[in-house]
Amino acid sequence: MTSAAMPIRPMIRAASALIEDGRILLLKQEVTPTRHWALPGGRLEMGETLAECIAREMKEETGLDARVKELLYITDRIIQQAHIVHILFLVERLKNNILPMEWTHLDPAPSGSSDRIREMKMVPITELSAYGFSTRWQQLVRGNFPGRGKYQGDFYTFYGEK
Repeated sequence: MTSAAMPIRPMIRAASALIEDGRILLLKQEVTPTRHWALPGGRLEMGETLAECIAREMKEETGLDARVKELLYITDRIIQQAHIVHILFLVERLKNNILPMEWTHLDPAPSGSSDRIREMKMVPITELSAYGFSTRWQQLVRGNFPGRGKYQGDFYTFYGEK
């Protein structure tokens, strides 16, 4: 079978929500033309568990040691020929990592998206819309993730980004 005839397989992306004292960790990245901030996360690698992926991505992108605390949501993001299974976890910091409100960190293994990280910030949950997040996303976070731990269908519909 030639590469043109090979079926496209879904990619799994694990993302982290690190929330402390009413603030959530965001990375400055070009996500969409209207949103320039994102949650830490990335592609699951072959042979890696989701928990290992979350720990690796957090360390690479932020320098922080973190672990999965709880599954929040699973959604499908389908764009043209791409299908991404998006899995969001609530995480907690390990050890006594210093967590300033803003800082920079050089990713030792940048990927196609993480090499565009320019800034990290702990943002008040009440200000998420100012960082390009939908009103729906802000409501989910402020409401302590209602319906968490479940498959939620289409990414854009669930997070209110369409």
